[in-house]
Amino acid sequence: MFPETPAAAAALAVATRFCSPALLNHSIRSYLWGAMYGRAHGIAFDDELYYVSSLLHDIGLTEGLDGHRVAFEEAGGHVAWAFGVAAGWPRERAARAEEIIVLHMRDDVSPAADAESHLLQIATSWDVSGRRPEEFPPEARAEVLARHPRLGFGAEFLAAFEDEARRKPSSAAAEAVIGGIASRIAANPLDAVS
Repeated sequence: MFPETPAAAAALAVATRFCSPALLNHSIRSYLWGAMYGRAHGIAFDDELYYVSSLLHDIGLTEGLDGHRVAFEEAGGHVAWAFGVAAGWPRERAARAEEIIVLHMRDDVSPAADAESHLLQIATSWDVSGRRPEEFPPEARAEVLARHPRLGFGAEFLAAFEDEARRKPSSAAAEAVIGGIASRIAANPLDAVS
């Protein structure tokens, strides 16, 4: 189900250390949703790289690793780069993890241009705000949520984005808040699953 590599195990340890239980489960679900979507659409991707990027993509929203001068995705990308190098990855692979995390908050990336960034965008937009529900069958939703429940994720994530928007008004989080992410989070069908 998950990659069984030293880097994957270390990414889980780091995410577990710094993320709240709700944010950790979101990160794990982001990997699962993206991998599910990739398989369903025949998108080839680097499983370990995508897993590590998924686990670390929101780490810049955590109190201990918040970049007070940069957007959360940039701070998280920096953490991912340092993590990758420390894990023994070549600098280019570490830079890819950084890039994936930064790009997940940017304009849509096509799977042909960057499979892992595309999958993280699809997965996070589904898990955060319920975008593309037709891509994730009810049985799959129930199975993933049974193993990795939301634990009040929507409210916690919205509070983190609103805080980021107040402190960093030119950030992608601020743009999302202005663009009505609160109503999309409130309407997320994943929170209607019992």
